[in-house]
Amino acid sequence: MTEHVGLTRRAWIAGASAAPLAATTAAAQTPPAAAPAAPSPSAGASTALPALDQFPGMNVTYLDAGSIHPFSVGARQAVADFLSSRAMGGQPPGYGDIDREERVIGMFAELINATPAEIAFVQSTTMGEWLTIRSLGIPESGGRIVTDDLHFFGSFVLYNELKKQGMDVVIVRARADHKVHLEDLAAAVNGNTKLIAVSAVSTINGFQHELKPIADLAHAHGAKLYVDAIHGCGVVPIDVRASGVDFLASASYKWLMGDMGLGFLYCRADLLPTLKQPQIGYEQAAAFRSHAYPYDPPGDPLFETALRTDAQGHFGMGTKSNTVVAQLYFSLDYIKRLGLDAMREHRQPLLDKAKREIPRIAGFSPMTPDDCTSALAAFAYRDARTKLGPTLRAANVRVTLSANRLRVSGAVFNTMADVDRLLNVLESAPHS
Repeated sequence: MTEHVGLTRRAWIAGASAAPLAATTAAAQTPPAAAPAAPSPSAGASTALPALDQFPGMNVTYLDAGSIHPFSVGARQAVADFLSSRAMGGQPPGYGDIDREERVIGMFAELINATPAEIAFVQSTTMGEWLTIRSLGIPESGGRIVTDDLHFFGSFVLYNELKKQGMDVVIVRARADHKVHLEDLAAAVNGNTKLIAVSAVSTINGFQHELKPIADLAHAHGAKLYVDAIHGCGVVPIDVRASGVDFLASASYKWLMGDMGLGFLYCRADLLPTLKQPQIGYEQAAAFRSHAYPYDPPGDPLFETALRTDAQGHFGMGTKSNTVVAQLYFSLDYIKRLGLDAMREHRQPLLDKAKREIPRIAGFSPMTPDDCTSALAAFAYRDARTKLGPTLRAANVRVTLSANRLRVSGAVFNTMADVDRLLNVLESAPHS
């Protein structure tokens, strides 16, 4: 059987009596090429901001894209087309559209300046972090993990459990300026450190790490750097090549404008041969030859297989969400056409006004550094969910509310009127 990039379930059977395995295995050593040029899947979408053509008629003042991004017109149409194809029996060979999957991998790779061979589909950012941990032999290897308190709060479930299993876990605290300082990370790193784990953009307050100095710090101690980029990819520039990041993961349902159930894991190509295989699944296969089915040539063993040598061959597993692939096929191209700089220039005045005006309302204090250019602005407020939730719901205004924090997101469809509406509602809320 000759498949140069993985096998669909149907191809496992169809290729059972194909060419010798040795030829396929050799082909598998060559990373898949970047996706060839194709007509833009978002060519009909305007690049004007605010993007009201793609997000028309919203019936809520929605300043919460950092939690879950609404679906665009183009992404909804992409899913509708996919579902129609399934309903009418027009599904391409295998369970998904392999060409579209490769293009989506290629577009994500381009977004972070990686190669397609360094990207694997994973279920979520959390799964990407777990696969990173396992590929480094943690916790069996022992040693230290360094992270900070502005990292994704869900990851502390993982690190607390790893601590119970013998890992030395150090959590660096942010300072009063709401930033995690490099010198504090450096003070926590020692010769036993296996991993530094940070968020490119903090889900807590939008703080942005400068990644290259942290990667240099990790490498100077023989450690690796993992980056949670769910609040970075699709909204701020990330360059894994220039920064020296070792691992990076992101899901699709926030700034990539997709849905839950599919994400990406980046691993630096030169690291792949040195890592443990964290899981084995049929989507990692580069070659398969059968000697068990009708008309197969005789042979032993009954099944000959070889794994891909790229990131998908190391971290891939089984089936994936084809509806999210369809969404991303539109959305990643749309994000590229909009441009990250234009997106920043659009949202920054909105967030600047929020950061300036919300602290003037009784009870609010800023949590986001003034120089932050991410799409998030956060404010401390005691009992925020309890005190502010009913007022915001009644006014049909959506932001992120946690126990003692309010967070505002600035997306491509937001306008200054959305911020003004939020300010008016917050001013009218009971603050006692």
